[in-house]
Amino acid sequence: MARTLTQTEFLIELEPVVEENLNRHLGVAKEWFPHEYVPWDDARTFDGILGGTAWRPEDSTIPEVARTSLLVNLLTEDNLPSYHHEIATTFGRDGAWGTWVGRWTAEEGRHSIVIRDYLIASRALDPKALERARMAHMEAGFQTEYGTMLQQLAYVSFQELATRIAHRNTGRASGDETCERILARVAADENLHMLFYRNLLGAALDLDPNQTMRAITDVVKSFQMPGAGMAGFARMSMQIAHAGIYDLRSHKDEVLMPVLRQWKVFEKEGLDPEGEKARQELAEFLDNLEVTAKRFEERRDARRAREAAK
Repeated sequence: MARTLTQTEFLIELEPVVEENLNRHLGVAKEWFPHEYVPWDDARTFDGILGGTAWRPEDSTIPEVARTSLLVNLLTEDNLPSYHHEIATTFGRDGAWGTWVGRWTAEEGRHSIVIRDYLIASRALDPKALERARMAHMEAGFQTEYGTMLQQLAYVSFQELATRIAHRNTGRASGDETCERILARVAADENLHMLFYRNLLGAALDLDPNQTMRAITDVVKSFQMPGAGMAGFARMSMQIAHAGIYDLRSHKDEVLMPVLRQWKVFEKEGLDPEGEKARQELAEFLDNLEVTAKRFEERRDARRAREAAK
């Protein structure tokens, strides 16, 4: 029977795994510079203090839904100070854990820099509206609903992959080669971050399978993207889903299932009754999610057919 570990024991037991994965990450992560990805020659001075040209929607040819997704993605990246606080509070600032927290934060900081610089230089979004949205979203901040380290590790394992998918698909939907290149670069970072957290949670599953299985199930059943608190998120996320950039199908098939398969959650042996209960809840939730995803796809296909017939 596996022993139930405390959060402090998890931090201690996982420290060698953190160090190993930190060294692996540093060995494969590539240095890159946000300014090299931005088309500065396309930039023009905006109206205001310097007396430039006011922004107009027709300044950019990027489709409206891609602009919406870019806004959501950028505002999500903007809340980095809150994310840093959450993981630093949970993981600590000492040893390999602390080194990772600092490295992750530094790498994530490039994402909002490069996306915003691109949007401003290409005039894809109204800069005044963008700044007001940034202020409101950052003032609200982000606070996780998960109270344990295991839940937070499970959450970021899924969330980093979800963010990668959202960035890549947004880039493709933009129809702009520069935008796609930028978001592919950002997505590559997110993928490496996902691998780090996924490996840690996998090690935790070996240390304490029952407690970890419960954390995985709780997170899968309640998962929301970190930008869920921004103004208009429900409306914007529905537009994004109808465009196929990120929807229930991509969430289940491209985010949840690959990570769960990697952890071998449905092959894991040695679970006690509580662990088995959590796994059964997870299986039932995934079955229901499949049904819901199919229904959404059917409604979306019917809607597209009606629009095409007009």
